[in-house]
Amino acid sequence: MSHHHGHDHSHAHHDHTRSHNHFEEMREGNKKGLVIALLITTGIMFLEFFGGLITNSLALLSDSGHMLSDASSLLLSLIAIWFASKSASPHKTYGYYRFEILAALFNGVSLFVIAGFIVWEASGRFADPPSIASGSMMIIAAIGLLANLISAWSLMRKGDVKNNINLRSAYLHILGDALGSIGAIVAGILMLSFGWYVADPIISVFVALLILKSAWGIIKHSIHILMEGTPVTIHQEEVKTALESIHGVINVHDLHIWSITSGLDAFSCHVLIEDNQDGQIILQQAINVLKETFKIDHTTIQIETADIKHQELKV
Repeated sequence: MSHHHGHDHSHAHHDHTRSHNHFEEMREGNKKGLVIALLITTGIMFLEFFGGLITNSLALLSDSGHMLSDASSLLLSLIAIWFASKSASPHKTYGYYRFEILAALFNGVSLFVIAGFIVWEASGRFADPPSIASGSMMIIAAIGLLANLISAWSLMRKGDVKNNINLRSAYLHILGDALGSIGAIVAGILMLSFGWYVADPIISVFVALLILKSAWGIIKHSIHILMEGTPVTIHQEEVKTALESIHGVINVHDLHIWSITSGLDAFSCHVLIEDNQDGQIILQQAINVLKETFKIDHTTIQIETADIKHQELKV
């Protein structure tokens, strides 16, 4: 079996080092963004909790509960990054990167639980909505919104919220919380203007439904990675076609593409070549195609001729 980390071309080694450094730089940025967001979120959580008790606002109390889950999710994401940086071992040959995906899955599930709690609590308030100190509630919600936006901005600026599912799950917690703050402000305006106190539970339910939508996306993506699904940015058929178009290749089989963690995809396949071809040249071309066209660095490619016989794999 030929493995591209094993060949000793200095250029390839330089490319691998550069892409590894970029991967680590992104992770360092993710860590910084999470620390800033965690500090801001924890401070505002206490403000909204005590503010909700004083003003008797469910919108504020639910927002502070969401803030608690935000702080927990940010802390969990930070722990996951720390855990993932531990070296691989003979028992964990891929290291601990998958811990990030488990953290993202947990964050997605916790968003579901919070949204469910908000809906349940709001349903009890529809029939008899309590009066709320809407002016104070709006001031506190506005402070919460500002904090959420600063936290979200620090994650976007320092980290990779688009491609890293661990960071994305924490980011969605914060965005959901920003929606909660906006909802509390809108409810406050309606209550102050019209004395319409039912606005508090109505808007709480609306925010909860938006949170559920985000949570479902995170849960689905996390499970897809844990089930060794093909990365969403890569089409398996396109990879197969690209490799089979290399001169001297008869077919590509037993092809697998999966994610170890966000931003770190892995690939393996068997390549059947014509008997008169140089397997090492074809191997190098295949490595180049995978890196340049599909941005896959971690590849394991078995070059075979017609003489090689092996059992058909079950997957």
